[in-house]
Amino acid sequence: MELLLISIFLGALIGLVLALTGAGGTIVAVPLLMFGFHLTIAEAAPIALLSVSLSSAIAAVLAHRQGKVRYRAAGFIAVTGMLTSPCGIWLAQKLPNTPLIILFALMLFYVAFNMLRHNKAQQVSANASADQSTIPCRLSYVQNRLIWNWPCARALALAGATTGFLSGLLGVGGGFLVIPALKKATDLPMHSVIATALAVIALVSASGAASAVFIGSMNWLIALPFAAGTLMGMLIGRKIAGYISESRLQQGFAVIVIGVSVWMIIRTFWIA
Repeated sequence: MELLLISIFLGALIGLVLALTGAGGTIVAVPLLMFGFHLTIAEAAPIALLSVSLSSAIAAVLAHRQGKVRYRAAGFIAVTGMLTSPCGIWLAQKLPNTPLIILFALMLFYVAFNMLRHNKAQQVSANASADQSTIPCRLSYVQNRLIWNWPCARALALAGATTGFLSGLLGVGGGFLVIPALKKATDLPMHSVIATALAVIALVSASGAASAVFIGSMNWLIALPFAAGTLMGMLIGRKIAGYISESRLQQGFAVIVIGVSVWMIIRTFWIA
């Protein structure tokens, strides 16, 4: 019973952070699982992937009903990610835990740094004045669809392959990679970028979770209640998200992420 309650509680925390901050909330799922249940990254990653896939899928479905998801681009990125995700999971099972922790902590630093320097107003104005000829995936003003060509396919495939590999290796949803990649490679509006990224995260994470089940590395006693808690936390977070400043949330979350990364490094070498 204690294991069940802790799993639901920790999952609810992740769901709450996910709803309040966007896809970035998923990157703290693995450290939280490691802390709460004394798991290695290889053991925690499949559990995080399962909860990420379910919560992202619900958010993506809601966004699709509003016409925000570019499902062709999402499907293409996800397929390339699904090809590399099993490779990441396989490598995570082979590598020692310490290198994985160091890599994860460095990734957290990267995400937090990008959040802290993020200036939405400047990015919007920069995107508006950007040279459209340098964007590989542009919207057709006639059909309002992305114009597919080799540079476009190459840019999206690279984003998908990288996201899939890191998703399998470290148990992250990959939103911190997909969103910047879509912003750089396309001229989609921001709401469409986020919605499309959620669809990619749901598909790639589901593929990683399925691979983990296939090789027998999924701890169902923790995974199922943790995923249920994540869904509950996300639904609660969506209700209160509009009452909190988005910029303050991003800054606060970045500080938390830095703290988590420092804690992971100190804990690893202190035990060693």
